[in-house]
Amino acid sequence: MYDYVLAHNPPLDSVQRGLVETTHREFPDAAVMQSAEEQGSLLAFLVRLIGARHLVEVGTFTGFSSLSMAQALPADGTLITCDVSEEWTAYAREAWAKAGVADRVQLRIAPALDTLRAMAAEPHIDLAYIDADKGGYIGYWEELVPRLRPGGLIVVDNVLFHGEVVDTEATGSARAIIEFNDHVMADDRMEAVMLTVADGVTVARRR
Repeated sequence: MYDYVLAHNPPLDSVQRGLVETTHREFPDAAVMQSAEEQGSLLAFLVRLIGARHLVEVGTFTGFSSLSMAQALPADGTLITCDVSEEWTAYAREAWAKAGVADRVQLRIAPALDTLRAMAAEPHIDLAYIDADKGGYIGYWEELVPRLRPGGLIVVDNVLFHGEVVDTEATGSARAIIEFNDHVMADDRMEAVMLTVADGVTVARRR
């Protein structure tokens, strides 16, 4: 069934495919952190759907999701992506360059909260993607929502956390995701839907 889904979504281009394969080869134990193939297509679709020009990503890893979004941006669009690893993001930089979108991407190597708090406070972000440390999700959300323009989107990965969100005894990252999901539901600034895509994706829109 999963192969069927992939076969009926836009195929990965050569740079995207190469990055996916390189990530699994170079970081076999961490490759699970890479956004699923169908998420790349979904993110690109959403960027185009709302005519996004200003994007923010929290959690770059090796760059598959940022590559997918940057390719969907207009030539003068910008994506600020946040990570703390020079090792992982070196592969992202290489992929952006190969795809001809490096000029659209601004990588910030620093704690993401510091990067977000340094941004202009007024609403200016069209779409943000959160896929980083689960304990930081609420903090990232709270920095991003006020900076999101009306009608702008926040997309959040891993909101089902391998099914552990239904465990009433959950701890650690699973507990953090449970608390985040409840936080999103209670936020009347946003309207949100949770989708059973990959490990769970929430798409939220600024009212």
